[in-house]
Amino acid sequence: MPATGKYRRRKPTSRTRGFIAATTGGAALVLPLVCAGFASAAPAQAATAEKATAPAVATKEISVQKAAPTVYSVIAGDTLSKIAKGHSVSGGWQKLYEDNRETIGADPTLIHPGMKLTIGAKAVAGASTGVSAVKTVAVSTAAAPAKYTNDLDGWIKESLAVMAKHGIPGSYDGIHRNIMRESSGNPRAINNWDSNAAKGTPSKGLLQIIDPTFRAYHVPGTSMDSYDPVANITASCNYAADKYGSIDNVFGAY
Repeated sequence: MPATGKYRRRKPTSRTRGFIAATTGGAALVLPLVCAGFASAAPAQAATAEKATAPAVATKEISVQKAAPTVYSVIAGDTLSKIAKGHSVSGGWQKLYEDNRETIGADPTLIHPGMKLTIGAKAVAGASTGVSAVKTVAVSTAAAPAKYTNDLDGWIKESLAVMAKHGIPGSYDGIHRNIMRESSGNPRAINNWDSNAAKGTPSKGLLQIIDPTFRAYHVPGTSMDSYDPVANITASCNYAADKYGSIDNVFGAY
């Protein structure tokens, strides 16, 4: 018979022990699995985000290019301002003139039909600052050497380019007008009957210049042959600039 007043612990039955063991064991097994599931989710989401971002970056770098310049042929009634406005040239007619100074000459107001002007391309927005992008732009914007036709039009344009480099004034129309009066465009023309010819120094070439004057006003970078079209025009315009301010101011024998 048990002593009065003492507490007697109840022994758990086999079913109770089993329930507790199952519950405890289940908790021990479930918690690691749940944690592992959450731990593995972050790397998976980061990898997905990285894959989604990579193409966007690559696309931005690959799309960096600069369009090729446009060649525009001047038509009657054109002005640099009108052309620049029509092609949305950044910098206006001043930029257009700066890019085509060798073709146009010293006077930006004198352009004529058929003259070829280069209009710079617009830069593509969102350009990458990477080295490869810089190299691409540098190559695409490199200016090609000017080419001139071997005829009166080409000789005048080449002469104007040389004149522009040396600060010699003159326009296409002024040069062309005087050439047609002096030689009719014949680079081998020679005057054997005037006072200069009588002195042994006949006038020669497109602008009928005598050899002493040609040598005195010869422009470096051109031929020393007074019959050479470009050398003849350039030296004559240099002489006219010294005596009359510009070949444009000459309207008769000079």
